[in-house]
Amino acid sequence: MLDLLGAVALLLWGLRLVKTGVMRSLGIRLRRWIASGTRNRLLAFGVGLVATLVLQSSTATALMTASFAGSGFMSTMMAQSIMLGANVGTSLVTRILALDLRLLAPAMIAAGVSAFGFSRSAPAKGLSRAILGLGLMLLSLRLLGEATEPMQHSRALIALMASLDAVPVLAVAVASVLAAAASSSLAIVLLAMSLAASATVTPALGIALVLGANLGGAVPPVLGTWRHGPLARRVTIGNMLVRLAGCAAVLPFIDMAARLLSDVARDPAALVIAAHMAFNGLLAVALLPLVRPLSAMMGRLLPEAAEPDGGPCHLDPDGLDMPALALAGAARETLRIGDCITTMLQTNQEALRRNDTGHSSRIAAMDDEVDRLNSAVKLYLARLNRSALDHGDEQRSNEIIGYATNLEHIGDIIDRNLCDLVDRKIRNRLSFSVEGEAEIEELYRVTLENLRLAQSILVTGDVQLARRLVESKVDIRHLEERSAANHMARLRDGMIESMQTSSLHLDILRDLKRINAHIAAIAYPILKRQGALRESRVMTGEQTALSR
Repeated sequence: MLDLLGAVALLLWGLRLVKTGVMRSLGIRLRRWIASGTRNRLLAFGVGLVATLVLQSSTATALMTASFAGSGFMSTMMAQSIMLGANVGTSLVTRILALDLRLLAPAMIAAGVSAFGFSRSAPAKGLSRAILGLGLMLLSLRLLGEATEPMQHSRALIALMASLDAVPVLAVAVASVLAAAASSSLAIVLLAMSLAASATVTPALGIALVLGANLGGAVPPVLGTWRHGPLARRVTIGNMLVRLAGCAAVLPFIDMAARLLSDVARDPAALVIAAHMAFNGLLAVALLPLVRPLSAMMGRLLPEAAEPDGGPCHLDPDGLDMPALALAGAARETLRIGDCITTMLQTNQEALRRNDTGHSSRIAAMDDEVDRLNSAVKLYLARLNRSALDHGDEQRSNEIIGYATNLEHIGDIIDRNLCDLVDRKIRNRLSFSVEGEAEIEELYRVTLENLRLAQSILVTGDVQLARRLVESKVDIRHLEERSAANHMARLRDGMIESMQTSSLHLDILRDLKRINAHIAAIAYPILKRQGALRESRVMTGEQTALSR
């Protein structure tokens, strides 16, 4: 059993290396290719098949497809076609791995390790990682065969398989749970193949395990998109329902299927692989012509609705042909992002003041919401009818996107930097000096005032407010420099609190200064249009001479 568990773990680790290696090497191009290959259902089916062959994982293909569908760049019908292709792709991967390629395993492991050591670029290292992962997967298959061979003499295992053989539904359920836990139908099918090769399972039981592996393999994508919008969840839940329907259709005829496949594949291991390929192939043939009604059914099961706890509220798809209406909606949604950032900053300040680590999880959740809203705003404005935009509308669109992006950067600084500093202060039981705490509180207060000012500027575009915001950036710099100088003076005086919190104090000042720089960016386009913005703060030689 230890040998078996080790072989399965090595298989899963090799699969992970292949998936991450390919994503790091070809991720951007692969995503672009998947998004573009949706002109018709047959092309989408081919895209899903090839993508899964490259990634060695239908789960990865499902999550990428769901993200495209959730963003509105792909219809549910095309996404379901891709998923049918991905299911066939994973069965082809199993067929390839089942070939006798044992001599390739050490060669690919050696090549992957050597290439990784000599590679300097991230894509090259990713490709080396994928080669190493394939070698480990081939090695794990050999170990699986060696581990399962003695099992044919185990009375306990024979009794267990006999009980599963007597109740095929239970066998399907067990294989489903294992595939869902391993996040891989491929691993469970290959395990069933090894058990069949050692004569531990009958042909009928092998087919039941294949059905369960396919059903359980659809669960991880559903869990991965559970908190996404209905458009994304239609893809993964629809794929799971398709596999469930296929299992329900085949299960009553499992003995007949075993007899038919026994005529095609004499070898028990080959029969398991043939069952896997036949199941997904028949699903694709039966359902590819029916993806339109399937998509309509999923639309009724998961209708689009406003999500009270999150998601965009003001991005009306019907307004995309009317730039003024669309830009107003995008601006209102961006103001929501700003309000969320304000709450994050206030929560972080409260956590710093009260030494409360419970606020960090709330800030992380709010940062996720900021990321979702920022992506929604950018994708919404990217879908605007460009032929209907004049120069002013184009500028307004760029201003909104720029401000939303800066707010997203602020959220990252709060979540990743300021929260970490607060946690470090609490963990080490540190306290600021009275003067240092007052200086930090003042910088927080001014930062929040500037954020509220930036929100007003986004709505009004007022030049005087924009000038005031840029001038406050200079005040922030002076405030930060003065606080740093005071802190150094307290260090020279030997104040214990300042010595213990020196790095925390200076890091908080630095991060708040960075936040204010992102806040002030909203004012630059407005001042530039009015000719009130210099290209550089550095004085020219003539200005230097005049100042003297």
